[in-house]
Amino acid sequence: MIDYEAYAQIRNYFTRDHLRYSQIANKLGLDQRTVAIWANEKKYRARKSSPRKSKLDPFKNHIIQMLEKHQYTAQQIYQRIKEDGFKGRITIVEDYVRKIRPPKIKAYLKLAFAPGECAQVDWGSYGTVRVGSTTRRLSFFVMVLCHSRMMYLEFTVSQTMEHFLGCHLNAFHFFGAVPGKIMVDNLKSAVLKRTVGCAPVFNPGYLDFANYYGFSIVACNVRKGNEKGRVENAVGYVKKNLLNGLDIPDFCVMESVAKTWVDTIANVRTHGETGKRPLDMFKEEASLLGRLPATPYDVSQVSQVRASPQYRISLDGNSYTVPAQLAGVRLTLKKYPDRICLYHGNDLVARHARCYDRKQDIQNQDHSRILLAQRKKAADQAIYMKFLTLSDKAKEYYLQLGQRRLNPFLHIRKIVALSEIYPKEQVALAIEDAIKFDAFSSEYITNILEQRLRPTEEPGVLHVTRSSDLLNLTIDPPDLSIYNIGDKNV
Repeated sequence: MIDYEAYAQIRNYFTRDHLRYSQIANKLGLDQRTVAIWANEKKYRARKSSPRKSKLDPFKNHIIQMLEKHQYTAQQIYQRIKEDGFKGRITIVEDYVRKIRPPKIKAYLKLAFAPGECAQVDWGSYGTVRVGSTTRRLSFFVMVLCHSRMMYLEFTVSQTMEHFLGCHLNAFHFFGAVPGKIMVDNLKSAVLKRTVGCAPVFNPGYLDFANYYGFSIVACNVRKGNEKGRVENAVGYVKKNLLNGLDIPDFCVMESVAKTWVDTIANVRTHGETGKRPLDMFKEEASLLGRLPATPYDVSQVSQVRASPQYRISLDGNSYTVPAQLAGVRLTLKKYPDRICLYHGNDLVARHARCYDRKQDIQNQDHSRILLAQRKKAADQAIYMKFLTLSDKAKEYYLQLGQRRLNPFLHIRKIVALSEIYPKEQVALAIEDAIKFDAFSSEYITNILEQRLRPTEEPGVLHVTRSSDLLNLTIDPPDLSIYNIGDKNV
């Protein structure tokens, strides 16, 4: 007995390629008689297995009649036929009941939406993604307009409230308008509490956002994902068509990936249900959507934080600086998807781009200026006090440096350094001498110290040469005959 694949090959070789039985047999490694039988068969006939007798056979018709009257369980059926003389086990009863019982398929109404009436939103997740030196869960937000199937897609590494509202805001600007209502799942960002028979309790932040943009919230029933089937299908479409097999080097590329995919594939494909491109249907729907307000909603989430002694606050595993004078002070933190803002009272004291890497120290150099200035001032004060201990005339010397429009601290710092090299008594004398000589700079002090400490040699005996000691020297005239000028001797 051959399988269907071998049958199809035999038929193709015989009817299409017009090969002989022997040629087909050689190609497929089959017996020529087998090929001859199947080459002329217009339909494949599977081997019929001989039915095996079962202890349940006498009771099968009765079981069918029972199931037609009522949805009995396999256990109930087993108990009843056992009373009628069945000697087998319950497992064969369960197998047979499972085989003949009609499947339970729920019927669902096909929902239809008018243009501009409704949009559906949902989150999707797809493994992890590289963010700098760490990895985070890759999430994506999808909003689908129910009539046109126009889709908005945005990737994030978080599903917190500020991201949820921020994705809504970006979707509205993508569509250039607002739908009349939005259908959501029972996620905490939208629905706080859901009790059977009672109206859902919406998240106050989401409700305020909805009131600002003028749309109503429709929450699906618990475990009724079919009620927002359009966005459920869209989430699966993103996973299968875009993310399946996609190489993602880092999260930073996902914004351009999403935009390109939506513009060139998702919204210009012919939709399987409508038979039209979402972009074409959106042109008809756009005019029926609500208008955007003049100013966008503030999607930030506000919390109270306390700056550390190192004048930093922590968020998402990273630290952010605040002005140094606010170390240990309670501040108001406003978290946006792309930035954070810190307030002291009503004053904005720090603003940083939000980082989704981990263990990063995000600094603003201006935040350290006051602390550095204080440290420099303290260091200068310590040098000044040490300078005053060098001499009773030190303060007068310092004032004279200032009157000559010099940088006093530059010079006294060098003079204090000289006190580490030269004896302090010598430095004190040099300061007093410099005042007498009206010489005001660290270079003068250095010169005085070097001159004082330089060793001097005792003067030697003076020798005077007398005229009688001079020798009379007679110099003979030179012999000029050895020089020739022309042909003459000179």
